[in-house]
Parts: sequence; C-alpha cells; structure tokens
Amino acid sequence: MNKEYARFDRLAQQMQQEMALILQRDIKDPRLHTMITVSDVNVSKDLSHAKIYVTFLGLDADKVALNLQILNDASGFIRSLIAKRIQARIVPTVRFYFDKSLDEGIRMANLVETVRRSDEQKRKAAGQELDATPSSGDEEE
Repeated sequence: MNKEYARFDRLAQQMQQEMALILQRDIKDPRLHTMITVSDVNVSKDLSHAKIYVTFLGLDADKVALNLQILNDASGFIRSLIAKRIQARIVPTVRFYFDKSLDEGIRMANLVETVRRSDEQKRKAAGQELDATPSSGDEEE
C-alpha cells in the first residue's frame, strides 16, 4: 500500500513541477494572467484524474473565473504537453481549481495586522492618559 501511495504522490509532485513550467513557458494565451502559481496537485488513486490547484497573484474574482475557464478549456492541450514531459504509462486528465488558501492567508494576515495596530493605538492612548494623570498630580505637590 505504501508503494501505491508513493506512486501517485510522486506523480503529483512531478506534475506540479512540470505544470508550473508549462504555464510559465508554453501557454501563450494573451487573455491568461501571467502570474500563475501551481500550489498543489492531487492525483486520484487510479491515476486517471488530477486536480490542479492554482493561484493568480493580484487578480479579482471575475478574472479568476475567466482564467480558470481558459485553463480548463486548454486542459487537453496541457495534458498532451505533460505527457511529453513525464515518464508515465497513464497521464491523468487535468482539471484546474482556484486555491483560495493564499488569498485567505493574506486576508487573515491583514486582519491580524489591523487588530495589532488598533491594540497598539489603544495602549498608546491609555499610556498617555496614565502619564497625564500622575504628572498633573506632581504639579499639585
């Protein structure tokens, strides 16, 4: 069983590397965003299907959907390019999906930074009030 797991895991890893190169160098569609990252590849246990998870740096939701459609429309061509590059008896059909984890990570980091800044401002304001109270008390003595 470990051997079987290692087999589709190795295929997924190899496909991820080759897919990144193909999207960077071989796909020439001018409608396609230039900053595409292949974040993960999941290959089915029978090696017949592969889910390719991609991210598009700095792209809004409408354009993400268009870019996914372009990639999925070209999936047969992309599969043929992968078949030429990898040594496998079976080359899985490919389907592209948007990986939301990067966007979610950026959103979460921004939220944490916003809360941190807010807390820092509250501490400064509270510290100034505390500093102002004893100094006014010192003046009375």
